[in-house]
Amino acid sequence: MADVTFHGVTKVFPGPTVAVDDLSITAEDGEFLILVGPSGCGKTTALRMVAGLEKPTSGSISIGGQDITDLSPRERDIAMVFQNYALYPHMTVYKNLAFGLRQRKTPKDEIDRRVRDASGMLGLDDLLKRKPGQLSGGQRQRVAMGRALVREPKAFLLDEPLSNLDAKLRVQVRADLKQLHRRLGITTVYVTHDQIEAMTLGDRIAVMSNGRLQQVGAPQDIYDHPANMFVAAFIGSPAMNMLRGVAREGRVTAGDLEVPTPGVPDGDVVLGIRPEALRPAADGLPSLEFEVQVVEPLGDEVIARGAVGGQLAEVETGEEHAELLPQLPGSRAVITARFDPEVRLSPGMRLRLGVHPDRVHVFDARTDEALR
Repeated sequence: MADVTFHGVTKVFPGPTVAVDDLSITAEDGEFLILVGPSGCGKTTALRMVAGLEKPTSGSISIGGQDITDLSPRERDIAMVFQNYALYPHMTVYKNLAFGLRQRKTPKDEIDRRVRDASGMLGLDDLLKRKPGQLSGGQRQRVAMGRALVREPKAFLLDEPLSNLDAKLRVQVRADLKQLHRRLGITTVYVTHDQIEAMTLGDRIAVMSNGRLQQVGAPQDIYDHPANMFVAAFIGSPAMNMLRGVAREGRVTAGDLEVPTPGVPDGDVVLGIRPEALRPAADGLPSLEFEVQVVEPLGDEVIARGAVGGQLAEVETGEEHAELLPQLPGSRAVITARFDPEVRLSPGMRLRLGVHPDRVHVFDARTDEALR
């Protein structure tokens, strides 16, 4: 086991296209680090550079303190799991698991030991004689994980490994991955565009956009304290509501909402409010009138979209996370609120929504950086 470190890594493709821009980050020994961001943000390119499938234009990469920038992929002692499983269809599960070890001329007894150990750990014992075509998507993914596991590498690299699974199976395999990492403690760098995967799997998550690292930290810390508007809008589902506002003398006004924000300098700002922070107004809380337009009952919660006074602030987070909340004519905007299931709503209903000042985020409208 060993840490994986990017030292000021930049990757430029012909065009020129800067895929990764001055990336410096470390996956600590035994850590599960998630690289998350929209398509084209540079996360997969970063992973491929660790694997040796791409070479940095500048900067260096080390594993366990050893510079591996110029080493061939087979010299790096890492194992990679891809989105498409990449199993050999004509081989049994046992032979798929053993293939890499046989290529390395590992002794037969050692191959069998490692394969049996990985098979037992991943629940594959009853499938060893089957071929990939006889397996479900989740079983194939476990075989792909097992093939990496038998290598006993210094680090695991996982590139969107759950993308081909249906929603229910993703939840199951996600739990399997987390449990497996807890048992093995192998340094893991995991790439995904799915922020729910990032939040639930990672010890830390690194949010990327346009090739640059935006913020890195524990999932809950990033959710609670986003560094800028991109991170705030990307992390969380439904996405954070963003309203244009003006800060003056320790208060921010956004449409008909006025919130005390001590310490925020005067000027144009963006007010960020997560959907779950909005509640039917309680006495003494800042509030705004909400006209319900669409109601989505989900059993354990109710999601409502509706019109409020104010102007939306646009945040580009990639098409996968586009919220499609329109700016209405005049000074009206559509926002999203999350309610407990006992709240009964219907289109056309008007109610006041309150928000505690401590749950409001404020961003500089010029730099997009968080002010509080």
